[in-house]
Amino acid sequence: MDQSTQTSTKTLRVAFVQARWHADIVDRSRLAFIDEIRRLTNVGTMIDVVDVPGAFEIPLQARSLARTGTYDAVIGAAFVVDGGIYRHDFVAATVLDGLMRAQMDTDVPVLSVVLTPHNFQETDEHRRFFLDHFEVKGREAARACVAITSQRAAVAA
Repeated sequence: MDQSTQTSTKTLRVAFVQARWHADIVDRSRLAFIDEIRRLTNVGTMIDVVDVPGAFEIPLQARSLARTGTYDAVIGAAFVVDGGIYRHDFVAATVLDGLMRAQMDTDVPVLSVVLTPHNFQETDEHRRFFLDHFEVKGREAARACVAITSQRAAVAA
């Protein structure tokens, strides 16, 4: 079994911080994350879901949650699209930089499901694609969460 699919023997406590822009798409990542992490963990996982207005608010909330010492990991999820007003790639990069900073400042893993497409249009085809894609990314984030928290627990033991 590779490290990304190892099961944990301790209850994990995770915060899932999700932006509410394109909530129906972002919610798919959360639901897939929860299903996958519960499938992977032997003892279980406690997941606190925290809603924030948009992607920009995720890093501060993630850092605040990580600093509590309550969580083994924090996940940030958002769908940052080109709204025609600002550069969505700049917003996404800023959010990812903030998540990395939160992780490094707190020594708590902060994982990302913050995605920005090159092109998104409100069409059935694009919506279907990203609904499905966020499910994949939610499952991947769960596997990464179990892997990194298991590795950290092994090092601490």
